[in-house]
Amino acid sequence: MKNFVFGYARVSTEQQNLDRQLDMLQKYGVDFIYNEKMTGTKRNRPELEKLLERLVEGDTVVVESLSRLGRSTKDLIWLMETFNAKGVNLVSLKESIDTTTSTGKLLFTLMSALAQFERDVLADRTREGLAAARARGRNGGRKPIDSDAVRKAVKLYKTGQYTVSEITELTGVKKTTLYKNLQR
Repeated sequence: MKNFVFGYARVSTEQQNLDRQLDMLQKYGVDFIYNEKMTGTKRNRPELEKLLERLVEGDTVVVESLSRLGRSTKDLIWLMETFNAKGVNLVSLKESIDTTTSTGKLLFTLMSALAQFERDVLADRTREGLAAARARGRNGGRKPIDSDAVRKAVKLYKTGQYTVSEITELTGVKKTTLYKNLQR
């Protein structure tokens, strides 16, 4: 039975583009590519699940970078253990990791730990920045909704003379806020 080389590409949002990753995977020479547009923090990613189901001993998974495969050390280690249990190899192009070698296995473990560290540092900085802003009297989050504007928007809607776009332009009330208040 022939072993396959599978590519996996992922971006976090619909607006982001997969082309660069797809080009790298095709240049590497993968047989099949699985790709998706969703956050790497979720373990349940449909295309990754399909890939995992299809893998058999001797197959190889190629990713542009480890961050495309997973965003936490826990998930990357879980995936590595899954690959190991199935006898599947992992190649990460950016980090030059090839788990068919002992050096590649060591690098994979180190890089996944660094990816988690980077994520934790970013979260710490965000919390610290919010705390500093609060200490200066600035609160994060959305500005409170002007209840008079919402009432005006609802009245305009109920007249049937204006489109939702016109109402949002006239009052500054967002469409979702208008609909939410119409249901009340």
